[in-house]
Amino acid sequence: MSKSRLIIICGLPGSGKTTLAKALEAKLNAIRFCPDEWMSALSIDIYDEVRREKIEKLQWELGRQVLKLGATIIIEWGTWGRSERDELRLGARAIGAAVELHYLAVPADLLFERIQNRGMENPPIERSALLQWFKIFQAPTEEEMALFDKPLVGLIDC
Repeated sequence: MSKSRLIIICGLPGSGKTTLAKALEAKLNAIRFCPDEWMSALSIDIYDEVRREKIEKLQWELGRQVLKLGATIIIEWGTWGRSERDELRLGARAIGAAVELHYLAVPADLLFERIQNRGMENPPIERSALLQWFKIFQAPTEEEMALFDKPLVGLIDC
């Protein structure tokens, strides 16, 4: 059995998290956790932050169990804050898992174009909201990136 691995996909909406996560899922035979998909399947508004938090907590509980079995899991929550990424990294390391971080940095104009083209959100995301998210988002620093293991697979074009 191979060593367990947590892969964290970090970025704002429209950055390509799901595209990358699906590609890694197929290539690495991993299990992918995406709250938007669970919320959609349960007919929950994707803007319902209380339920999103509960789903992410449930996904992490299940993910830790899967890591203990020696598998690879992918978290594609966006992980906007350093503290959230630290919690995932430290939790996986406590199990003995390797942990990698993929940060998808995409300019605001391209993000907005992608979001508009996919037409997933209802109501649609407005440019002003996206610009506010850029202010809130804590991009990983070089120092933080050094805390993670080298990725098994290079960045797949998103």
